[in-house]
Amino acid sequence: MIDIKLIRENRDLVKENIKNKFQDEKLPLVDEVYELDKRVREVQVKADGLKAEKNKLSGEIGKLMKEGKKDEAEAIKKTIQENADEITKLEEEQETLTSQIKEKMMVIPQIMDPSVPIGKDDSENVEVQKFGDPVVPDYEIPHHADIIARVNGMDKEAAGRTSGEGFYYLLGDIARLHEAMLAYARDFMIDAGFTYAIPPFMIHSDVVTGVMSFPEMEAMMYKIEGEDLYLIGTSEHSMIGKFKDQILKKEELPVHMTSYSPCFRKEGGSHGLEERGLYRVHQFEKQEMIVLCEPEDSMKFYEEMWKYTVEIFRNMDVPVRQLECCSGDLADLKVKSCDIEAWSPRQKKYFEVGSCSTLGDAQARRLGIRAKGEKGTYYLHTLNNTVVATPRGLIAVIENNYQEDGSIKIPKVLQPYMGGLEVIKSKEL
Repeated sequence: MIDIKLIRENRDLVKENIKNKFQDEKLPLVDEVYELDKRVREVQVKADGLKAEKNKLSGEIGKLMKEGKKDEAEAIKKTIQENADEITKLEEEQETLTSQIKEKMMVIPQIMDPSVPIGKDDSENVEVQKFGDPVVPDYEIPHHADIIARVNGMDKEAAGRTSGEGFYYLLGDIARLHEAMLAYARDFMIDAGFTYAIPPFMIHSDVVTGVMSFPEMEAMMYKIEGEDLYLIGTSEHSMIGKFKDQILKKEELPVHMTSYSPCFRKEGGSHGLEERGLYRVHQFEKQEMIVLCEPEDSMKFYEEMWKYTVEIFRNMDVPVRQLECCSGDLADLKVKSCDIEAWSPRQKKYFEVGSCSTLGDAQARRLGIRAKGEKGTYYLHTLNNTVVATPRGLIAVIENNYQEDGSIKIPKVLQPYMGGLEVIKSKEL
């Protein structure tokens, strides 16, 4: 949610930002908010005037009663009551107007960083740089579902019976590899100075609307029937929510935290080849990171955060690239975002395994997350980044470490988490 001052002082900037996101249908909201805000301030001035008059008149009643001017005192009492009734009406109007403003402001997108490339959708995202050579071996790499099947590592048929499409059982060494990746990512971030956390996996609706836009919420979140609780789509949601309505001391900043959680999402069904296996699932696990910082430091931390993901995947022998998200692909609360994509030697292309975003003060304004310094209280900036998410990350590791004989080489950094195991052998070997 943007600062209302921007609409008061620079509506053209807000409108240009909306146009650059190709959301012209939201343009009328800017003028609507401007007029509503103008009326709120008019109502406030009128109410303040009536309150001042009421206080002044109240002081005169006692004086008039002492002077025996009872009729004049009663007349003033009547005026005071009329003022009180009018003040009540004005306060009710102000409350209604404020609610309308908030509803519309929640839809107006955050002001993007000037460096964000302009584009209509993800097809116009911009490759920034590559890390590692994208190798295609001279032998065939099967679909990851077939590779996993050869090592008895997955049972989607049984998951279909218990839970339906989009779920899976991971088994044996594949399940161990999955957990090894998460454990390695956890320890990597702890060593980088981040505080480790396991957050709640369900959150209230006011936290959901505080961390994401309503369309995102509807598309992603599972609601618990009969409860004001939603299953988290990422631990960022509950980790940012941890600081709801809090005022942090300046010396406590920046906040660096890394968190583990399962994630639950309304993903599309299994359609087409790449929907087979583990590409689109309703449940997965993730190591996440968040930062809360001074406004002037957010871009510095943004550049630091996505590089952690790159380093982790390169340590697992996976080539990756950084892809800058264009304006049309940028969620409304985000100031700037990039995707980290892993190389698929089977598909001969990159696919997304994580994303890093700075949201400016959007989440902080919605959730009341502030800091207190020499100049008073102010809203913090929030950032988030995927450290490792499985099973997408698992697919990348399996494909890039697949051997011609059907085995899967375990990256050295993961071997200690798998009891020293170096290779997952095919059941055919």
